[in-house]
Amino acid sequence: MNKMMQLFVMLSLGLSINAHAQSAVLMYIQPFEYINEIKLQHYTTEHWFAQGPVVEPIAKEHLTKVLGEVSICEGKQTGKILVWVQPRMFYNGQLQVFYGQVTANVYTGVGQLVASYVGESTQQGSLNIQPDYWLNLAYTHAVEKMQEKMQADTHLQTILTQPSELSGSDTPCSMVTLLPVPRVRAMSF
Repeated sequence: MNKMMQLFVMLSLGLSINAHAQSAVLMYIQPFEYINEIKLQHYTTEHWFAQGPVVEPIAKEHLTKVLGEVSICEGKQTGKILVWVQPRMFYNGQLQVFYGQVTANVYTGVGQLVASYVGESTQQGSLNIQPDYWLNLAYTHAVEKMQEKMQADTHLQTILTQPSELSGSDTPCSMVTLLPVPRVRAMSF
C-alpha cells in the first residue's frame, strides 16, 4: 500500500510540473481520435485503429520543424498559438490505396483562426501486409504536405516571430472548448 501511495505522489507531482510548462505552440487532437477506432476494410480483411496515437508523433515532429517547440495541449498550459490537428483516412480496397488527409487549423491566443492547412496523400499498400506501416507512411506524406504549406505562409511566420503585445494573449488549452467543433465523422468519410 505504501508503494502505491508513493507512485501516486510521484505521478501527481510529475503532472503538476508538466501542467505549468509553457511552449510557444500547442498541438491539440480531439480525444475521440484516441478512443474511437475507425475501420479500414477490404473484402474479408479489416483493420481497426485509432487515428490519434498514429498521427500525434508524426505531426509533433513535423510541426516542430516549422513552428519551433511544440507541446501537446494538456491541462493549464499556454502558448502563443494553438494548432488543432484533424486526421482522416480512407482505404480503397480494389486499388489498394490509402488516402490520408491531415488538417491543421491554427488559432491565435484570442481564438482567431489564422489559417487552415490541409495535407493530402495517396499511398499504395496492402491492408493484408503490415497495415500500420502503410498508415504511418500515408499520414507522414500528408503531414509533410501540410508542413510545406505552413512554411510557405508568411503570415503565420510573422505571428510566430512577433512578441505578444497583450499580456493575456497566450492561448490556454482550456480555450479549445470554445472553438467551433468540426462535424463528427462516424465512418471517417
